[in-house]
Amino acid sequence: MFRDRSMRKMLHMAADYRNAKHAFALLAVVWISLGMAFAEEGNPVFRASSVQDVLNKRCVVCHGCYDAPCQLKLSSPKGWLRGASKEKVYNSSRLEDAPMTRLGIDAKSVPEWREKGFFPVTGNSETPSILEQLLKLGRRNTFKLGAPLPKSLDIRPQRKNSCVHPGQVGRYLSDHANGGMPFGTAPLADEEYKTLLNWAEKGAPVLSPDVPKAVAGDAAKQVALIEEFFNRDDLRTALVARYIYEHLFLAHLHLEGDNSRRFFRLIRSRTAPGAAADEIPTRRPFDDPGGKFHYRLVPIDGTMLHKEHIVYEIGPERLKRYQDLFLTRDWALRSLPPYSVAAGGNPLTTFKALPARSRYQFLLDDSLFFVRSFIRGPVCYGQVAVNVIQDRFWVSFLDPNADLSVTDPSFLEQAIPILELPIALSDGTMTQRLGSLLTRGPIKYQKFRRDRYAMSYDQSAPPKYADIWNGDGEKTGARLTIYRNFSSASVVTGFKGAIPQTAWVIDFPLFERIYYNLVAGYDVFGNVEHQLTTRIYMDSLRREGERVFLSFLPPEARKRLHESWYKGPLVELVDLWKESALDTKSPTGISYQSDQPKSEFLTELLSIRPALWPKADPINRCDGAACAAPETAAAKLRPLTVKPAPFAKYLPDISVLLVEAEDKTDVFTLVHDMAHSNVAFIFNEDFRREPENDTLTIVEGQFSSYPNFVFRVAAKDLEDFVEAILEIKTQDDYVDVLARFGIRRTHPDFWAVIDQVQSHLYAQSALEAGVLDLNRYSDPKASDPIERLFEFTFSSE
Repeated sequence: MFRDRSMRKMLHMAADYRNAKHAFALLAVVWISLGMAFAEEGNPVFRASSVQDVLNKRCVVCHGCYDAPCQLKLSSPKGWLRGASKEKVYNSSRLEDAPMTRLGIDAKSVPEWREKGFFPVTGNSETPSILEQLLKLGRRNTFKLGAPLPKSLDIRPQRKNSCVHPGQVGRYLSDHANGGMPFGTAPLADEEYKTLLNWAEKGAPVLSPDVPKAVAGDAAKQVALIEEFFNRDDLRTALVARYIYEHLFLAHLHLEGDNSRRFFRLIRSRTAPGAAADEIPTRRPFDDPGGKFHYRLVPIDGTMLHKEHIVYEIGPERLKRYQDLFLTRDWALRSLPPYSVAAGGNPLTTFKALPARSRYQFLLDDSLFFVRSFIRGPVCYGQVAVNVIQDRFWVSFLDPNADLSVTDPSFLEQAIPILELPIALSDGTMTQRLGSLLTRGPIKYQKFRRDRYAMSYDQSAPPKYADIWNGDGEKTGARLTIYRNFSSASVVTGFKGAIPQTAWVIDFPLFERIYYNLVAGYDVFGNVEHQLTTRIYMDSLRREGERVFLSFLPPEARKRLHESWYKGPLVELVDLWKESALDTKSPTGISYQSDQPKSEFLTELLSIRPALWPKADPINRCDGAACAAPETAAAKLRPLTVKPAPFAKYLPDISVLLVEAEDKTDVFTLVHDMAHSNVAFIFNEDFRREPENDTLTIVEGQFSSYPNFVFRVAAKDLEDFVEAILEIKTQDDYVDVLARFGIRRTHPDFWAVIDQVQSHLYAQSALEAGVLDLNRYSDPKASDPIERLFEFTFSSE
């Protein structure tokens, strides 16, 4: 009955799962997939469900985010009806802000999109559509299965795309023989190709109403309750609602107790609850809406991309928490602050009436969500935070009771004037603005904070373990690992991998400014100055988090450790310009027992009661009984975590490893941690690389939105795979490993394996999973240089 090998494996996986929640999620994926398969077997003519399924699995994987080629988004009918554009969203050299083209927001109809320069990709019974012709081109000119793609075919995300207008299709077809769809991969299965082609030949009709189904029952009651809270008339609630909205405008809101994968967005609407929502499309969440508005919850339609899918639970319990945090406290408000760019440039001023403790606790309650919004937020390629952070580092948070901005009202009163973000600095020449951004503000605040905390330590007690937030005894987001994956990034709970080179401790002013710098105030359509200043300011914020971390270490160890993060003669000059003197005198309240205070401190943070995280990492950081059992796949992979790992420089940034046994498949993520002498500059990253110090971190399960490659290994061959990786000394050696264990883009099983990887992600977390993006899936070739492009770009979660 089940002829597809991957389908049989999914069923075995579901049967083997010990965790009932995960088993249910996996069985749901299997059931849906089986339903699609039966529909196609029973009726070769397309059905809406089967077309959307194929679109999701084969098209949305490259045409979903802002970096979708030619802005063609196929994740919803709104996307393919809008069509394509020759304008790029990501352009790091533009001098003026670009017109915004957010699907479903910046234009509401096809004619409006045509006025913005989008052209159709669908056709009619008389005119073959672009979709149809590109599908046929891909079918006509296939690649040699299992072989590298032709060198002439550029598959990099930075490539120049040929966005073919309907009148230019003939020339495109003759000039780009390898430019058919799907682009640069193995061909689609016959059934999938027929399903898509049949749909495209009929003009790519809308598969379901281009309006989400009406919300009813308990869900409708919850929506009404939430909208009532946000739209109350009293001034205090209005300010609280604005504060929460500016922090949740990107969230995919999930109703408490809802067992479905139904999500909502919080918007500002011209219309009140009870009428159809009419979103006000401002560039940023703190821009003036232009008159009276109402907060509304609107269902999200279309396919969920993992990169954009940042989930936040909301409902009666959450509203009660808002009430307790903000509205039961004693604070007064005479008038609401204005909407303006300056408001987003200094949120600590805009919301100063709200108790600092309430605001900080609001962020801590969902620290993983907010840090994830930094990482996976509004951009898709070359994320502005990415080349300003180390490849892997650990994050914890200052406890509110140890944070002077929370406990001492005078701290923020004096600090606010020097805590402006780049977006607020709109007056004067660019040189003057950069000068203020690079020196006066950040350096003044570094000195101010250093001196105030040094005074506090003299008067009370120096910093100790209890000053690090413990998650209120239940929130695992109190310890986070952030990975930089070259042109994207990821965040997970707990401390993963070996002891990292750097770590951050984040306090309230830093948390709030990172959010407004990278999320609320960041404009993916902005000009080069906006992108440049955002990146430069983030450099100062990174230094700030590192300095708070250093304050917990012995004073004699701080300068040495700081210098190990910023090596090189040029960076030493920059430090004189961008940093105030490091505090190497204030004592620490921790009595260290070893000569490795960084490792001791970070490891001890995992033991603070209640210990919510494993103290050891069973693959990368373990000893004796804390290590994975010898017979497991995890244990057999441990040799790859050797340090340094000279073979690691040849590996992709993020690889998924499938270890297949008869009864189950184990899934791992192989993370290439690239070493740098420093991450203090925007340009010439390759000059600061230290590939001889690269390492590999191995994590059970998946977390990245952008897999660069997939390895598939039979469990009996795992030790051979590990030995082969350890023996890599050249690019040719790496290509030999791919020939044995790799799934190239042209591999006959490419799409089946991608389905398997995707299914495992849904099994891991049915609520938070989404469609993976394959725009960065690599195709290594023998004797080629390692396929990375180090450059100044903001065209980059």
